[in-house]
Parts: sequence; C-alpha cells; structure tokens
Amino acid sequence: MRTDTVYKKAFNRVATMLRDGQLAGELPSENELRRRVGVSRTTVRKVLQELAHRQLVAERGGVRTAGRAVEDSDYYPDDETTSRAKHVEQQFMEWMLRGDTRPGTSINELELARQFGVATNGIREFLIRFSRFGLLEKRPNTGWLFKGFTEDFALELFEIRVMFELRSAHLFSRQPDNSPLWGKLAALKSAHTELLKRIESRFHDFSGELAVHASTELGATLLLGRVFTGTRRMVGPVTAYAISG
Repeated sequence: MRTDTVYKKAFNRVATMLRDGQLAGELPSENELRRRVGVSRTTVRKVLQELAHRQLVAERGGVRTAGRAVEDSDYYPDDETTSRAKHVEQQFMEWMLRGDTRPGTSINELELARQFGVATNGIREFLIRFSRFGLLEKRPNTGWLFKGFTEDFALELFEIRVMFELRSAHLFSRQPDNSPLWGKLAALKSAHTELLKRIESRFHDFSGELAVHASTELGATLLLGRVFTGTRRMVGPVTAYAISG
C-alpha cells in the first residue's frame, strides 16, 4: 500500500463527515471516531492533528469542535488515497475497456507495468488474483493470455448483476431522508443523464465509472460482462434511479 494511503483516506472521510454535518458541534471521542471511520486510534489522532492545523477543527480546553467550512481543495487527491492493488485494478479495467480487448490477446507483465507506472510484481499479483475468474491463462515463458467468454458465462454474469443491483437498490431505499447519500445519488444521476446524450461515443466512460466505484469482485463481474456484450446502451443502475424518483 502506498505511504500514508490509510491516513489520507481517513482524513478525506472525516472531512466529508464535517462538510455533510455529521460531525456538527462537539466532535466525538477519539475512540468513537476511530470506530466510525474504521482505522486505528493512532491514525485518528494524526487526522485530528492535521484537521486542527488546517483550522477545520478547533480545539479549546480539550474539547474539539467543527472549524471553518471544508473546501474541495482540502481533500487529498484520489491517486494518493488508492492502494497499489486498487490502482492496478482500475488501470487494468480501463486498459481492457479502452483497448477493446479480444479473446486471444497476449498480456505482457513488463509492458503493463511500464504503462501503469507500477512495479512488475504488482502487475503479476493482480493477474494471479484476476485469473480466478477463468478469463486469463498463464502460458509458460510467453506471459498471460486473455481467453474470452462463452455464452453460458455471459448469462451467468447477467443473472449475478441483476441480483446485486436489485439487492443494492432495496438496501439503499432504507436510507433516511436526510442521508447525504441521496445528494450523491442525485449528482450521479445527473452525470449519467449527461453521459446518455453522447453514449454512442462515450460508452466506455460509463464502464470506467463502474471500475472506479464498484468493489473488486462485483466491479469485475459488471465490467467483464460489458466487455463480452460490447453493448453501447445505457444499462446501468436504473433501479437506483427509480428509487430517487
């Protein structure tokens, strides 16, 4: 993992909690904040020290309260809060989508390492993990081979996607009306509506968004299904859009 990735990710999360009003007034104890953010107490202390240094948190008499308003410039950039493994995954998914990878395509570890700006062992570790999906094959002395898909495999992916999306939409609908997630969903819907207007030329951008936001295995499932079908239609999380009205 890159240096301070956990800390910077935790800092951004606490900053978002401050901006969204989740930490209004007096801040919770270090132990409670550690529990909510999911990091160590040492990391939380480092985050609070930096927040105080930037005047995002005020300290007086041992009591911490919210300080000035959080601005976009206060956040650490995405490339500093992403682990090496996640960075390689995102780059690989983008490479597959942008390059329209076909069955029989050879994958060279050294070439990908140079293209992604990472060490060769990082590429190798990812390809080994990714190969469990049955879509890559290690060839002795010749690198990796992209094997492609079968119709049955594509149908299975589609069924899994439906299951995950409907379940996610159901759980999302339980969010309270004042949840900041509704605002983020509205922004996502707006961005995808704009993307839909130019989907014939920007369909790869939609899949790229999934690569960034989806979890590792689910992201691979959705994206690989998109590669197989070659679809250019806007068939994303419409169930979530329906919930928002």
